[in-house]
Amino acid sequence: MEWAQAIRDAVQYMENHITEDITMYDVAEYVHVSPFYFHKGFSILCGYTLGEYIRNRRMALAGVELQTSDVTVMELAMKYGYDSSDSFTRAFTRFHGCTPLAVRRDKAMVKTFAPLKLTISLKGGYIMDYRITKKEAFAVMGTAKEFTYENAKRDIPLYWQEHYASGGGEHVCGMYGINIDPQMGDEKFEYLIADVYNPSVDVPGGFEVRVIPAMTWAVFPCRGPLPQSLQDVNTKIFSEWLPALQDYEFAAGYCVEMYDAPDKYPGGTNDGNYYTEIWIPVRKKDA
Repeated sequence: MEWAQAIRDAVQYMENHITEDITMYDVAEYVHVSPFYFHKGFSILCGYTLGEYIRNRRMALAGVELQTSDVTVMELAMKYGYDSSDSFTRAFTRFHGCTPLAVRRDKAMVKTFAPLKLTISLKGGYIMDYRITKKEAFAVMGTAKEFTYENAKRDIPLYWQEHYASGGGEHVCGMYGINIDPQMGDEKFEYLIADVYNPSVDVPGGFEVRVIPAMTWAVFPCRGPLPQSLQDVNTKIFSEWLPALQDYEFAAGYCVEMYDAPDKYPGGTNDGNYYTEIWIPVRKKDA
């Protein structure tokens, strides 16, 4: 299935099952895309994690029902996946800015959140540099932590801050940021802050050595201040490169960001010429 159609089908699947206990893994399985890359692509293209999208749609629908029917708050809570009227009321108030009681008694206004209608425009002639390269297995030394897909965008930058604040930069400068989910379907994945492993150096406490398997990688150069340069290229990968891809597909649950040494640039990671790369493992599509 083509990537653009997979996202559209995913949105329709969620609409059809919005009151059921659906997860990212159910949706990804339905569209035959690994959860590892489905979550990343959906978030980049749509601006929400899949969990956020489902919660927002449920709250919007609950607001309409509260205005147009005699359904009770407890019935709405059960229908939209909350185990109590109190937890539903808290979520409803965060989303709409008013309580269910205010909507029903005082005719307070509710917010809308329409279903996504994703349009990916495939324009001929766009310029996006990348190369396909085979790389042998290589070892890295770093610090690893598990993250959930749902909160990764918020938590991984904090992890980098903690790494340097705790003195970890003395042992690992952070040449790589590596996502690892070998099964491409777990609720959590590992993230490594790492450098190339030097066997002549002892591994400090709290750090470990990992081997990144031999793979064929699609390598995308990024140039400019962080994080904007990486975000821009990630968006192009999922909105332009992947939908137009003919010969390759995602191959494994790895994603590597390679960071050049900041001290080579006058502005460090904020320099207009700062260089990074995104590596995505790919394989030839079956004929």
